[in-house]
Amino acid sequence: MAKRIVVNDGLAETRVAVQEGSLLTELYLERHRQRSIVGSVYKGVVTNVLPGMQAAFVDIGLHKDAFLYVGDYTTNLGDYARTMLAGGDDEADADPDVDPDEMQPRPEAPAPIEQLLTRGQHVLVQVSKESLGTKGARVTSFLSFPGRYLVFMPQARHIGVSRRIHDEAERDRLRAVLRALELPPGGFIVRTNAEGKGEAEFAADVQFLTRLWAQIQVRFEQAAAPAVLHEEGDLVFRVVRDLFSPDIDELVIDAEEGYRKCAAHVAALAPALVDRVRLHADRQPVFEAFGIEKDIEKALRRRVWLRSGGYIVIDHTEALVSIDVNTGKYVGKRDFEQTVLKINLEAAGEVVRQIRLRDLGGIIIIDFIDMEREEHRAQVYQALTKALADDKARTNVLQISELGLVEMTRKRVRQDLRALLSVQCPTCRGSGVTKADATLAAEVYRAVQAKAAAPPDAQNGREIVIRVHPDVARYLEGDGAEDLARLARLLDRKLTLQPNHADREGHEVRFRGSGQ
Repeated sequence: MAKRIVVNDGLAETRVAVQEGSLLTELYLERHRQRSIVGSVYKGVVTNVLPGMQAAFVDIGLHKDAFLYVGDYTTNLGDYARTMLAGGDDEADADPDVDPDEMQPRPEAPAPIEQLLTRGQHVLVQVSKESLGTKGARVTSFLSFPGRYLVFMPQARHIGVSRRIHDEAERDRLRAVLRALELPPGGFIVRTNAEGKGEAEFAADVQFLTRLWAQIQVRFEQAAAPAVLHEEGDLVFRVVRDLFSPDIDELVIDAEEGYRKCAAHVAALAPALVDRVRLHADRQPVFEAFGIEKDIEKALRRRVWLRSGGYIVIDHTEALVSIDVNTGKYVGKRDFEQTVLKINLEAAGEVVRQIRLRDLGGIIIIDFIDMEREEHRAQVYQALTKALADDKARTNVLQISELGLVEMTRKRVRQDLRALLSVQCPTCRGSGVTKADATLAAEVYRAVQAKAAAPPDAQNGREIVIRVHPDVARYLEGDGAEDLARLARLLDRKLTLQPNHADREGHEVRFRGSGQ
C-alpha cells in the first residue's frame, strides 16, 4: 500500500498527515507560537521536594513547574563524570521502536527523593511529556538524543537495536558495525531507519550526537537557571528525521519556503530520498486535494462508521477512553457468530487507526461485541495486535475477556487531537448535554414566583420582565404559553419575555414600572 506524508505549512500552524493509501493514519500539528517542548533539555531549579509523592517540582522557565518523579532522576551533571548509571525504559521514548528488553534496568530501589534533591538545587532535565490539562510537563534526567539512525543516551552503557528490525542476522550486523566505531561513553540504540546502513552513516550520527552532548554540558555550566539548553527542531525537521524513510513514496508540501527548508533537511539527513519531495502547486489546498480535511473533521466525531455498516463510539472520561463496537446496520449473511466476528475484525483495524489518528493515550477500554467462541476472540485479538504493530507509541494490550473487553494502555506524550483542536463547550461545560426547555421553563416559573413573593418594599412595579435565551423564549411562547398565562393570573402581574443571547441556562427576572 502506497504511503505518503503531506505537509500543510500554514501561517499560524503546521500540519503533517501520514496516509496509507487514501486512509489518514496519523496527524501531527504544531502551532508556531506553541511549539512542542518534548525532547528539549533544560537547566532547572528544584522548587519543592515532596517525600510523600517521591517527586519534586522543577522550575524550567515555563508557566508551570515541571514534575520530576524519583524514578526519572539519575544523577546531576557533576556526578555524570564519576558514575555511569544504567538507563531505563523511558529512554526508549526517543525512539519508540526500541525494545525495552534491550535496555539495562534502573536500580530497583532508588534512594528517597529527599536524599537526592534539595530545594534550590540545579538539575539537568529533558521533557518527556507535554503539559496536559492542569499538570505541568514531566521531565527526566535520563537524557536521550535521537539522530537519523541512532539514539544516544549519555547515562546508559550498552548497544541496542530497534525491535522493528526482525532479521536476526541484520540485528547482529548492525551491532557489529556500531561496535567497530570509536564510541564515546554512553549507550546507543540503532533505529529502524538504520536497516541496511553502514559505518559511514553511523559515524556521522555519532559525531553529531557527541558534539551536541558536549555543547549541552558546556551550556549547563555557563547558563543561569532556569534556562533552555537545547530545543528540538520544528515539526517538519522532526518528520524528516523520524518518519521519512524508504517506505514513504512521496513527501508533499504546499509552501515554497517550507519546501526549500524541507528539501534541505532531506538532503542533509536522507539524500537518497530527495527526489521524493515535491511541491504542491495546485490552487486547491493540499489537505483537500488528498481528502485529508474531511478525515480530520471525522476524527472529531464521537461515532465512526465502518464499511460493513457497523460503527464504533469513542467516549472520553477523566480516567480513561472507552471505545464501543456496535453492529449498526450490518445484519450479516449467515449465522450470528459470523456476523459478530466480521464486524469485530473490521472494527479492530479501525479502532487502531482512530487511536493513532486521535493520538489517544492512557487507559483505553475497547468493548467488542460479545463472542461466544474462544477461537473468534483469539482472531480479533490477533487482528488488534497486528494493527498495533505499526503504532510507534508504546502499548500494552491484555487478552480479550469473556465479556469482549480489551484493556490496554498507550504511552501519552502530548495532548490528544480532540484537546488540541477543540475547547470545552461553554453551554454544556463538557458534559455533552444541556437542560431541556421544559426544565428551564420550570426554573423560570419558580424564579418569577420567588421574585413576586419578595417583601412589598422590594416590589416596584406591576410588570415582571423575564430575560431568557431565545430558545427558552420560543418554548415559553409556544408549548409553555398556557402555563405562563396561568402564572400571570396567579400573580396578578403582567409577564413580559425578552430574548437574551447570554447563557442558555441563565435567566434574569426583574420588575418594571412605577410603584404599586
